[in-house]
Amino acid sequence: MIDQEVDTDRSVRTVAFDRPDARNALTVTGLETLERAIGDADETVIYLTGNGPAFCAGADLSAVGDLNGDRERAVEFARLGQRVARTIEDSPAVVVAGIDGPARGGGLELALACDVRVGTPDSTYGEPGVTFGLFGAWGGTVRLPRVVGEGDALEFALSGRTVDAEEALRMGLISRIEDEPRTVAEEISENADDALTVLKRRLRDDRERATQERLEAEAFGELVENHADDIDAVLE
Repeated sequence: MIDQEVDTDRSVRTVAFDRPDARNALTVTGLETLERAIGDADETVIYLTGNGPAFCAGADLSAVGDLNGDRERAVEFARLGQRVARTIEDSPAVVVAGIDGPARGGGLELALACDVRVGTPDSTYGEPGVTFGLFGAWGGTVRLPRVVGEGDALEFALSGRTVDAEEALRMGLISRIEDEPRTVAEEISENADDALTVLKRRLRDDRERATQERLEAEAFGELVENHADDIDAVLE
């Protein structure tokens, strides 16, 4: 589910979502594997990408369906995704998301946890869960307004619409559009390791995230409980 490759010349570790037939949707096992891959990396730069035609579709809906409307289990599932996103955000490495194709729901939220987001011209972005009574609960309600501003965050999340790379760039959802996003990771890796580590730590200093994430997970659990039938309908 997660593929890895290390470029020792540039000190860049590539971590790739690797379920192309499922648009790289993540199960519990996939999330746990991703957490280990990021946590175990000792390179200066991590390049997070997706194999196949998508970056990441977020949570595998069958995993959400398996929650059977159980609020407590849904909260635990949300907390797992949040923990993985925190692992990305808190990594001493600079994490660059290279986004080609769709980034949806939790996949977009994991990208939001990265330090730099670079999209290809074919990349697209969306939080479609609201259309069937859910939302991605992997820290997106905390990070999205910080990245794009409250106005764009509200419109984007509440509409459930998809935006292309140009609009994502305008919003600040991504910082660059490149045919080969990996080149940005390689550029960053050429800088001094200690400077990169210190800069990331200072720019990422955030003392209020835990409370917001707890409230987000609880809200997700309530929606899973209330919309169990709607989730089943989507899976049919």
